[in-house]
Amino acid sequence: MPKVGMEPKRRADVINATLACISIHGIDGMTLDKVAEYADCSKGVVTYYFKNKDNLTIEAFKSFMAYYGLKIESEIDPTMKAREMIDVTLKHILPRYRDDTEQRINVSLLDGIEKMVIPLEDQARLFLQFFSKAVLDPNLQEVVSKSYLADLEGIAKIFDYGNRTGQMSVEDSQSAAYGLLAMVVGLSFFRVANIPPRNGDDNRYICEDYVSRFTNG
Repeated sequence: MPKVGMEPKRRADVINATLACISIHGIDGMTLDKVAEYADCSKGVVTYYFKNKDNLTIEAFKSFMAYYGLKIESEIDPTMKAREMIDVTLKHILPRYRDDTEQRINVSLLDGIEKMVIPLEDQARLFLQFFSKAVLDPNLQEVVSKSYLADLEGIAKIFDYGNRTGQMSVEDSQSAAYGLLAMVVGLSFFRVANIPPRNGDDNRYICEDYVSRFTNG
């Protein structure tokens, strides 16, 4: 059993180690022993917080999905224009390329939101691993569903705000949000599969063009 007072940090270390392990070895190759090694703790500590591999995988997936919402919420300001809010959203759910390979996965809020990071290469690997498993795993499907339903609601609210303030013209905010999120997911898969647009540009411009259709001025 972990020392008293160390529980939040130990739990965070195990989740971060699990994501790192899955990024390197895949979900099939991830073991409790490997996670313990990555987290610099005993296997007993891992099982103390997470009973088994399935439970650990689900909790790691929840943290992976929650990471994006937390980063977006921390940067959106009520004084922003609707388009600026969408830009912040896209910045995180379909980020531009950057060289961040020296950084380590951290999805814990313990050290502050600014310290949370998932390097782009790890994002791509984790995205592929989790979503490929979610196809056949109802528990992982539930994680995806809850996360994306919340995302859809948030994006739709931005479109509604844009409509109310005259910054955007959107007939159906829910459908517009659905289209944008579906586009992001599809473009993310294309990135992982190394299928660039014919012009060779970063495929995120497709989402930007989509949003521009609703923007006034």
